[in-house]
Amino acid sequence: MKFKLDENFGTRTQHLFRSAGHDVQTVRDEGLEGSSDHHLYEECCNENRCLVTLDLDFSDITRFPPAQSGGIVVIRVPKNPSISLLEQLILQFLQALSNMSVENRLWIVEAGRIRIHQSETEE
Repeated sequence: MKFKLDENFGTRTQHLFRSAGHDVQTVRDEGLEGSSDHHLYEECCNENRCLVTLDLDFSDITRFPPAQSGGIVVIRVPKNPSISLLEQLILQFLQALSNMSVENRLWIVEAGRIRIHQSETEE
């Protein structure tokens, strides 16, 4: 699957995705740091990449409809999370991904659970 990691993720996270066999690009590598959320969303849609971010703004389905995207994954962490917690949440997401597709959906990943937004057509 194709992913784009938001600027708040580093090379360790990128390595986790690559080790799991995914095609991953980063906002930083593409020089998109500081881009507006809407521009980043459009880039991901155009490239059919799932956006992985810590930015809670992307959980607003009226501004960023997941059904028009390659998927949106919001990783929910407390303020100043440890690197090990962040890695644990990424691994939790990657494991869940083996059972269900994130394409055209919004996933909110929290410690011990993943909430998945379902569009009206899926219900």
